[in-house]
Amino acid sequence: MAESGAPRAGLHKMAAAAAEAAAEEQKRLPQRDPESGGDSDDEGDSDSSGDGEDEEKENEAEIQRLEEQLSINAFDYNCHLDLIKLLRQEGELVKLRRARQKMSELFPLTEEIWLDWLKDEIKMASEISEREKVYELFERAVKDYICPEIWLEYAQYSIGGIGQEGGIERVRAIFERALTAVGLHVTKGTALWEAYREFENAILETAQPAPGSVPAPEQQQVLCSQLDKIHTLFRRQLGIPLLDMEASYAEYEEWSEEPIPEATIKNYKKALQQLEKYKPYEEALLGAETPKLAEYQAYIDFEMKAGDPARIQLIYERALAENCLVPDLWARYNHYLDRQLKVKELVLSAHDRAVRNCPWTVGLWIRYLLAMERHRVEHSSISEMFEKALNAGFIQATDYVEIWQAYLDYLRRRVDFTQGLYDQCGNSSKELEELRSAFARAVEYLKQEVEERFSESGDPSCTIMQNWARVEARLCNNMQKARELWDNIMTKGNAKYANMWLEYYNLERAHGDTQHCRKALHRAVQCTSDYPEHVCEVLLTLERIEGTLEDWDAAVQKTENRLARVNEQRAKAAEKEAALAKQEEEKAEQRKQARAEKKASKKAKRARTGDKRKAEEEDEGEWGQEEELPSKRHRGEEGDGVLPEEDMEVETGLFGRSAPEKADGAANPKEKASASRKDLPKVLHDSSKDKVTVFVSNLSYSMAEPEAKLRELFGGCGEVAEIRPVFSNKGTFRGYCYVQFQEEESALRALTLDRTAVEGRPMFVSPCVDKNKNPDFKVFRYSTTLEKHKLFISGLPFSCTKEELEELCKAHGNVKDIRLVTNRAGKPKGLAYVEYENEAQASQAVLKMDGLTVKDHVIKVMISNPPLRRGPEAGRAPQAGRAPLASRHMFGARGKGRTQLSMMPRALQRQSNPVAKAENGMVQNSPATSSEPPAEPKKMSNADFAKMLLKK
Repeated sequence: MAESGAPRAGLHKMAAAAAEAAAEEQKRLPQRDPESGGDSDDEGDSDSSGDGEDEEKENEAEIQRLEEQLSINAFDYNCHLDLIKLLRQEGELVKLRRARQKMSELFPLTEEIWLDWLKDEIKMASEISEREKVYELFERAVKDYICPEIWLEYAQYSIGGIGQEGGIERVRAIFERALTAVGLHVTKGTALWEAYREFENAILETAQPAPGSVPAPEQQQVLCSQLDKIHTLFRRQLGIPLLDMEASYAEYEEWSEEPIPEATIKNYKKALQQLEKYKPYEEALLGAETPKLAEYQAYIDFEMKAGDPARIQLIYERALAENCLVPDLWARYNHYLDRQLKVKELVLSAHDRAVRNCPWTVGLWIRYLLAMERHRVEHSSISEMFEKALNAGFIQATDYVEIWQAYLDYLRRRVDFTQGLYDQCGNSSKELEELRSAFARAVEYLKQEVEERFSESGDPSCTIMQNWARVEARLCNNMQKARELWDNIMTKGNAKYANMWLEYYNLERAHGDTQHCRKALHRAVQCTSDYPEHVCEVLLTLERIEGTLEDWDAAVQKTENRLARVNEQRAKAAEKEAALAKQEEEKAEQRKQARAEKKASKKAKRARTGDKRKAEEEDEGEWGQEEELPSKRHRGEEGDGVLPEEDMEVETGLFGRSAPEKADGAANPKEKASASRKDLPKVLHDSSKDKVTVFVSNLSYSMAEPEAKLRELFGGCGEVAEIRPVFSNKGTFRGYCYVQFQEEESALRALTLDRTAVEGRPMFVSPCVDKNKNPDFKVFRYSTTLEKHKLFISGLPFSCTKEELEELCKAHGNVKDIRLVTNRAGKPKGLAYVEYENEAQASQAVLKMDGLTVKDHVIKVMISNPPLRRGPEAGRAPQAGRAPLASRHMFGARGKGRTQLSMMPRALQRQSNPVAKAENGMVQNSPATSSEPPAEPKKMSNADFAKMLLKK
C-alpha cells in the first residue's frame, strides 16, 4: 500500500542519486583503449611510455606464471590472491571475473575480497539484467561469512532499484534479513538499524502532501502506516544491547511527537544493563591481537551460559570470520548447531563452510556427511560430497581410512537388511550392490592411491576388509565371501598376530561351522609368532568341548611341536644375547686394562721427573676407583641436566685434591688456580635444597673463574646463596656446577636462562632433580608427537641463520617461532623446526618449500612428527612371546623420516626400567653386560585370555 499510494518523485530521486553514485565510481575505473589495450590517459613522454610497456610485459608474464601454477595446484590460496591483485591492477576485467569465480568455488572469500569484487561489478552493472547478477553475487557473499559491511552494502545497493516493480519491498526484505543476521552485533549492528530507519524516513518524506494541501484519506492512511514502521524500528532497536544506545534513545525522543511508551523504556533499561555485561568482552576483543582466540572463546562461553541461540550463533560467526582456518572452532560450532538448533539450512551451511575453509581436516568432512544423512539429503548429493572429500588433500594416510569408513557406514545404513536382499532371480538389491562396490573400491583406493602417496596404506590391520567380512557374514549370511576376505587379510602380513586369527575364529564361531573354526586355529598355531601359547590354548579348548579323540590327539601333537620350536628359538635368542653381553664385558675389561696401563705409564713418567712417590701412592689408593669411570659419563648426564644422588656426592666432592706441584716459576695462573682448588674441603650435595638450586651444564672446560662468571650471569635472577663448580681430582673445571639461591622463585627465574650463549657455547640450565627418585623426569621441553602446525626442515646449509630462514618461511604464513637445531657446542646441524599459526599455513609451506634449493642445498620439508624411538632391546633378536613392535602407521603422514630420528633427545632414550645403582655411579648388571637370560613374559591364564579375546 505504501508503494502504490506514495508519490513517486522522491523515490525516483533516491534511485537517481544511487545511479549517480555508481557513475562516479565508474569514472574511477582505469579506462582502456579498446584497440591498443592501454590506458586512455597515457602521458606523451616516451620514456614513461617505455617504462609502462616494460612493466605491463612483466605483469603479463607474471599473470601467465600464476595461471600455470594454479593449473598444477588449484588449492594454492596465495596464488589466487596474487593473480586477482595483478588482474585488477591491469584492468583485465573479464579475466578478473573468471579468476574470482574460480577462487570462490574452492574457498570462502574474505570480507575484503568480496567487497572489492562487488564494487567492481556494481560499477559495470547498468542494465536490469546486470543488476540481477549483482544481486546473485551479493547472495553468495552473505553466505560465506556473516559480515555487517557486506549486508550494509547489499541493502544500500538495493535502494538503487526501488524504481522497479516491487523495489521497496525488496529493500525491506534485505534489511530484515540483514537485521536477523547481524542486527545483534554489539559494535556494528547500530549502523544497519540506522540505515534501515533512514530508508523508511525517506519513504515517509515522499508520502508527505504538498505544502498547504490537505492529505486525502488514502494519503493519511499511508502516512500513519509509515510512521508505525519507523516507531517499530526504534522500539526494536532500543530493546537490543548495542553501543551508543543512549544516542538512539535521544534521537527517538526528538523524533517522536508522542511520549515513549513505558514498555519501550523498560526494554531499553534492560538492554542497557545487558550492555554493561557485554562491554568487558567487546573491550577485550578490541584490545587483543589477532587471532583473539582466547577472547572469543571467553565470549562464547559467556553466551552459552545465557543460552540465547541467536546470540550464540552470532558470536561463533564473528569468531570464525577472524579464525576461519581453525578446525577446532568449526567443530565446536557445528557440534552446537547439530545438537541445539538442528535447523537444516543453518547446519548444512555451516558444515559446508567448515570443509571449504579447512579441507585438510578429515573430522569436519565426517561430521558433514553425518549431518547430510541426518537431514535426509539426497543420496547423490552425499556421494558427490564424499568425492570432494577424497580430493581434499589430507596429510595422513589414516585420514583416508576414516573418511572411507564413514561413507561405508552411511551406505550400510541405507541397506534394509530386514527385507529380502535378493530377488527371485538371485540378484541382490541395488543398495547392497552399491555397498559391496564401495567396499571393493575402498580397498583398491587405499592400495593404489594412498600407498603411492604416503608409502603406507594407513590401514595395516585391514579394518575396512574386516568390517566388510562382518557385513557379509552377519547381515548377508555369506560366509564364503567373508572367508575369502579373511584370506586376503592374512596375506597382507597379519598372519603372525594372534589377535587377528582369533578375530577370524570368533566370526567363524558365530556364523560359520566347527570345521572351519578348527581349520583356522590349526593355521593360527602354525603362523602366530607373538602369542603362540594363547592360540594353542584356544585350539585345545575347542577340541575339549567339541572334538573327537582323533581331533584331540592331532591338536595336542600340533601344539606340542609348535611350542617346542618356540622354546628352542627363545633359547637360541637367549644364548645369542648372552654371547653379546659377554663380548661387551670383555671389551669393557680391555678398556679398563688399557686405562690402567696408561695411568701407570703416566705415573712412571712423573716419578722420573722428581715427583714425590708417596703422594702418588696416596693419590692412587684414594682415587683409583674414580679413574675407572667411563670417560664420557658426565657428557651424557649433562644432556639430561641432572645427576643421580650418588654422583652428586662424588662430583661435588672433587674440590680439594693434593697433587704434585710444579716450581713457582713454571706455574701459569690457570695451574695456580687449579692447585689452589685441590686444597678445598669436600662438599656434599644437599638434596633438601633442590628446589632452590639449578643444575648448569655444557659450560666450557677452559672457563677461568666459573664461580665469578656464573654469579654475574645469575645475579639478575635473585640473591645467589652459593655457586658450586665441579672440578676434577686435578683441579680442572668439569663444565658443570650447581647454583643455589635464597628463594625458590629465583631458581624458577634462572631456568629462563637455558640455552644462553656463554663463551661460544649454549649453557644448559635445568632443575636440580635426583633421577633415581624421579625416573620419569625429563627436561626436554619440545613436543615429540605430531604437530600439524609445525614443520621439520632438514638439509639446510650450516651458514643459514634464523633471520634468513624466517624470511624464507614467512611468505607462506605467519611464523610464530623458529628453532635451529645445534650440537652441544652451539654449532648448527642443518636442521630446524618452524612453527606456523595454524595447520593450513604449515600445509601450504610443505607444498611450496619441499625440495627448494637454499644456498646450493636441497632442503626437505615435512610436518613435524618425530617417530617413536625403539628401546634398548630394539637391536636384539626378537623374542617369541612378546608383543610386536609398533606398526608403521604410528609414524605420521610422511613415513619414517630418517632425519627425524636423530632429533629425539637422549633424555627420551632411557630405558623404561630403572638401572641398578652401584658405588661411585658404576652400573652393575646392566642390560648390555648382563649374562643372565631375560625373564619369560608372564603368561595369561585361560580365564584371562578368554575374558579378553573370546567374545561372541
